[in-house]
Amino acid sequence: MRKSALAVYASDASHTRGRRVFEPPAPTRSEFQRDRDRIVHSSAFRRLVYKTQVFLNHEGDMFRTRLTHSLEVAQVARSIARPLGLDEDLVEAIALAHDLGHTPFGHAGQDALHDCMRHYGGFEHNMQSLRVVDALEQRYADFDGLNLTYETREGILKHCSATNARLIEAREPGGIARRFLDPSQPSPSLEAQLCNLADSIAYNAHDIDDGVRSGLLTEAQLEEVPLFSVYRRATLAQHPHLQAAPKRWLYATLREMLSAQIYDVIETTQAQLRAHAPDSADAVRRLPLLVRFSDAMHQQAVELKRALFANLYRHPVVEDTTGRAKQVIQALFAYYFTAQQDMPADFAVRAAQAQSQDEQARVVADFIAGMTDRYALRAHQRLTGVHIMDGALTVYQ
Repeated sequence: MRKSALAVYASDASHTRGRRVFEPPAPTRSEFQRDRDRIVHSSAFRRLVYKTQVFLNHEGDMFRTRLTHSLEVAQVARSIARPLGLDEDLVEAIALAHDLGHTPFGHAGQDALHDCMRHYGGFEHNMQSLRVVDALEQRYADFDGLNLTYETREGILKHCSATNARLIEAREPGGIARRFLDPSQPSPSLEAQLCNLADSIAYNAHDIDDGVRSGLLTEAQLEEVPLFSVYRRATLAQHPHLQAAPKRWLYATLREMLSAQIYDVIETTQAQLRAHAPDSADAVRRLPLLVRFSDAMHQQAVELKRALFANLYRHPVVEDTTGRAKQVIQALFAYYFTAQQDMPADFAVRAAQAQSQDEQARVVADFIAGMTDRYALRAHQRLTGVHIMDGALTVYQ
């Protein structure tokens, strides 16, 4: 299937709202292709390979990491973007960048770092992803960050507190934070909306796979989840020989489940687009969210997420390892906040030049958020003499 022409409501790289620092156009690439390439070559993107999705990086070579998750989000998003006539390069750029600011140890690390930063402005991983592409990457001679287009940055900032939105708005009046403050412009581009939903579709599916692989999620538990069980039964009815091959029926079931969700999003979004008839990307921003599941599929996805929380994310083994991970983040923050000179030179210099404790704490948070799981564990062991992950999950399939 050839790449489709852009629809009138799609983001158009030739009419981008531009970059914060002007650059002449590239001779062979669109502006969104250029964004994607900068993201792929960034240090933060490479570090995602050693950052937790659900299971800590050292717990098994076959579990998802933030990098493989980002690739799966990009694949799902592009599968939906093409039939909708959206810009696939922008979709891919947003998908690959959306977790660049995530801490080590997944959501446990994020929660722990937010607690550490509670009195210094807090920590939001979406804001941190924006900080990475706007300031923390140091690869270009004429500007900090990656100098991405407005449209890619808009998609990266999926969620934002009102406090942070006001800070961004003060720097960029009418910019990417406007939708969090102005009820008349409630939505980002369709490409950004799509990546947000693709994120959820991808991690629901791959967390089932990793949960079963770990031995923590059982067939009986999954049988109680309608979105999974209906496709499992259909798969086994069509291929009864797979009953004796659990990995293969699991993969086949997940593939059917993913396809059903993707087709549902396409059909539902097409109906929304017909109903609202936006005639430009800017018109989309003045409408409610248009990229969505049908009501029935949304309810099934909610039930699946509820089951994953109950049976996987809150499993005692997972909670034990994530509890230890929080201790690592808290110990590292406490140490480096009082010994800022022990951070790598670029962070130490920034901390020394900071004008307030809030700014110093933000430098420490930047340093810790950029760590991989194993870097954080090694730093913690070096500083405390404790190998905190002894006895963590060791059962794989």
